[in-house]
Amino acid sequence: MYTEVANLNFSSNGSVDDPLSSLDQEWNEPPAKRLSRTGHHVMSVFLGSIMVFGFINNLVVLILFVKFKTLRTPVNMLLLNISVSDMLVCLCGTTLSFASSLHARWLYGKHGCMWYGFANSCFGIVSLMSLAFLSYDRYSTLTVYNKRAPDYRKPLLAVAGSWLYSLFWTVPPLLGWSSYGLEGAGTSCSVTWTSQTPQSHSYIICLFIFCLGLPVLVMVYCYGRLLYAVKQVGRIRKSAARRREFHILFMVITTVVCYLLCWMPYGVIAMMATFGHPGLITPILTVVPSIMAKSSTVINPLIYILMNKQFYRCFLILFHCKRPSSENGVSSMPSKTTVIQLNRRVIMFWPPAHPLEKNTSARG
Repeated sequence: MYTEVANLNFSSNGSVDDPLSSLDQEWNEPPAKRLSRTGHHVMSVFLGSIMVFGFINNLVVLILFVKFKTLRTPVNMLLLNISVSDMLVCLCGTTLSFASSLHARWLYGKHGCMWYGFANSCFGIVSLMSLAFLSYDRYSTLTVYNKRAPDYRKPLLAVAGSWLYSLFWTVPPLLGWSSYGLEGAGTSCSVTWTSQTPQSHSYIICLFIFCLGLPVLVMVYCYGRLLYAVKQVGRIRKSAARRREFHILFMVITTVVCYLLCWMPYGVIAMMATFGHPGLITPILTVVPSIMAKSSTVINPLIYILMNKQFYRCFLILFHCKRPSSENGVSSMPSKTTVIQLNRRVIMFWPPAHPLEKNTSARG
């Protein structure tokens, strides 16, 4: 995000005599302003840790999906989509920035930078939109009853929609609406935040509105309504409902806070680099938010998988920490949304007749 680095940005409008030699050579040169050698080594340690743990965490999620059929539910398709996109970020993006940080310069030329910027943006938006779809799915389950036959149509449409939506916003820089170029310490690439053209400014504004602000609003609204519904349940059933309320409250707070901690600093710094004065952003201010955004590939599996009792039990069985039994079937591992739906029925039909009350209590 430095002025010197921004001059190396590439778009389809660039023109040189020998683009395959002179531009690649220019991109492989270290930027005029960069981190120290020690700073690059520290950065490579963080990137290497994110690459390894992000890959392992999401690989475990994929193995759980393959091994346990009980996890292949419609809503879990969104979790699978998040893990796939996060794993692709680790494989296609973090590996390149990690290797470049070890050498203190970008190693892969203009085409590698364009690929890195496109892939990182595309997979990141897929993950963020999947989180937004997941929050809406959890909220929408409060207004419908359980169906006997699982409906995979809506989750699969959401998965396909997240990829199409991401491509819609990440392909334009390859076609001339803004561009992808070096950022930060010159060892990673993204949208050219420092470009002062009207086309670049318009793209960046649209990107932040529809690919960052919109998912945040959806998550806050849906989880807020979800928490309100659980509180309504807690007014009637004080024991088990209260425990579920605090558990979901903790999960909601963790989800929203981690989302904001990972992505909002990067968004703020990018907006400052776009609309602020040249040279306002220092190397540390560009590197740290970028690493925090990449760390979401490690955090997402922990929040959305390990905090789910169904996945956690299967995780213990996978690593032989718990013996498989009939209790680990579908009937003994209802999702949190199913529990809330059952409680919602208690609210709708309250006060129940005495036999129904006993039957409902037994289910809880």
